[in-house]
Amino acid sequence: MAHPTRLTQRELHLAAEPSPAAPGTVRPGGRTARTRAAVRDAVLAGLVEHGYAGLTVEYVAERSGVHKTTLYRRWGGVDGLLTEALDLAREDSWTPPDTGTLRGDLQALAHGIVDAFTDPGTAAAPTALIAAAFRSERAAEALRGLHQERFARCGPLIARAVERGEAPAGTDAGAVARAVCAPLFLRLFITHEPVDAAVADEAAEATLAAVAAGAHAVRPSTPALSARRHR
Repeated sequence: MAHPTRLTQRELHLAAEPSPAAPGTVRPGGRTARTRAAVRDAVLAGLVEHGYAGLTVEYVAERSGVHKTTLYRRWGGVDGLLTEALDLAREDSWTPPDTGTLRGDLQALAHGIVDAFTDPGTAAAPTALIAAAFRSERAAEALRGLHQERFARCGPLIARAVERGEAPAGTDAGAVARAVCAPLFLRLFITHEPVDAAVADEAAEATLAAVAAGAHAVRPSTPALSARRHR
């Protein structure tokens, strides 16, 4: 996959916002925040330009203006820098859509994913981060944590749907968010099939039908089933 050699300012600003989640922990600003942002931007730029195999601490130091000794001391190496970039994304202010209907919310989620990964102004950096997670277990773990939090942020979306009678009580917000994302990520990163607005709508409609059927509702296990599972 060809990547641009430079990131736009818009891309750097949006790069750490791949898919659904609720506001993360906000840390103090000042010099530390500026340093972390500079390091994050340098990591993303390096991934886009060189990929995981070509990303080095030296590159991040030169691009960010942070001495490599500091980078090694604080983050340990390339995998630690990748983890930092993903951890920083968890501190954003993203909230799930609230369109007034579950169908509209699911469509908005799906369209947001498609837009983020197909817009030339935003796609390269989050795509490179996901590609790096295939090569680095630490990055993969951080990416899982990022998405788990983002899925958890969809809790209010499902709570509203339950109140409106659009979803059964006990519907799992994370399961619903995964159901929306899964066919899109399959096309984007596994089969490399085209994704567009129609594909986004299809993913949303399939998820809506599954929710209505109770497919994503958490069901308490029966005592007999629980006993069999623990034998």
